[in-house]
Order: sequence, then structure tokens, then C-alpha cells
Amino acid sequence: MNNRSRTIAILAMTADGKIADNQGSAARFGSAQDKLHLERQVSLVDGVIFGAGTLRAYGTTLSVSDPQLQKARKMRSQSVQPVQIVLSASGNLNPQWRFFQQPVPRWLLTLPINAQLWRNKPEFERIIVANTARENDSQIDWLSTLILLKKLGLNKLAILGGGESIASLMAQNSIDELWLTVCPVIFGGNNSPTPVGGKGFLQSQSKKLKLLEFQQVESEVFLHYQVSNN
Repeated sequence: MNNRSRTIAILAMTADGKIADNQGSAARFGSAQDKLHLERQVSLVDGVIFGAGTLRAYGTTLSVSDPQLQKARKMRSQSVQPVQIVLSASGNLNPQWRFFQQPVPRWLLTLPINAQLWRNKPEFERIIVANTARENDSQIDWLSTLILLKKLGLNKLAILGGGESIASLMAQNSIDELWLTVCPVIFGGNNSPTPVGGKGFLQSQSKKLKLLEFQQVESEVFLHYQVSNN
């Protein structure tokens, strides 16, 4: 693992394990305290990865706005803002989204067939072309991608969703830590997305977690896990 970026997934979910409603709306059910928690965690990393669906829902990304967190980043010799990496296999993104006006460094992570869509355009400072797990496949080979990202100076990455992206990373043993905020609300339904989407794992292949710390703030619970990738 030392030759690849370390990853930490950061998510808020409802008490019944949903990260959005069955319409895929932007998740705004977390408290102000949860948003502060997210900003603190994002301030500690070198880069943030999130899927195109997450960007489509919000239109923006969370930047580090707290002056004290920005100062701490400078003292650690980090840039004021972590690199914001959009994961989009298709490259189908709207340049009118407010994200493209935010004062943050923007990279695109995509597949070779679609990398040319954004080359030599101002929206992204860097295009990362990912290898695929198999030939003629759209599944990213995360090990080689994370090795490349570390070579580019991103030692620690936050993964902010969505559930399909996290499932892809977890299936390839590429999530090291997990922060879950459990919020006091229930969505219900069979079609509401969960923190880890995809096809799921058999019980014999399930991912084991070790609780590192927890905190309760009013009615929210913050859980920090280490993910076993053995």
C-alpha cells in the first residue's frame, strides 16, 4: 500500500443506511456540525475524488473555507485547497456547472476513449487517464490509478461518493478508512442509494471494519473505521 495513495471514504447516511432519497437528490440531511466535520476531514487530504453523479446532484464541490484550516494546510506544506478530482468514465460533464468557477484545482479521471473530450480546455488542469481492470471494460483499475496519483503528489485522498464509486474501490481493496455520519432521519425504500452500491459482496467476501473512534454530537453519531483489505 505504501506505493499508492491512501484513501478515506467520508459519507453521511440516514439511520436506515441511505445516502440519498430514491430520486437521487442532493443529500442535505446532515447537520451544520456534519458539514464542519466533512470540511475538517477534507482539509487533511491532498485530493478529493467524487463521481460525476455526485457533481451532477450538487453542481459544486466542498472547498476548505475555514481560515484556520487553510493556515494548517500551509503549515503542512499543502496547497490551500486539495485537488478536486471528478471521476467520469464518459467525460459527459456540463462546463456551466458552478464547480467550474470555484477557485479550486480541478482534475478529471476518465477512461482512454473519452480523455480527448477535455484536452486543451481550461476546465481541468490535468486529465488522468485510468487503466481498466480488463480489456474492453469500463471498470477502473484502482491500484494502478492510485499508484499514479501518489506519484503526482497526492499521498492521501478523500472519497466522497457516490456509492458506485466507493463499491468499485472497495471491491479492489482500495479503501483504507471510512468515516460515517449516522443522521437522525429515515428515507426507506428499495431504490435509495447506500454508502456502498454495486452488486454487493457475498457474506464470505464481506469487508471487515475495525472501529477506531466514535463521537456523538446531539443526535448525530460519527463513526471512524479502518477497513481490512486482507
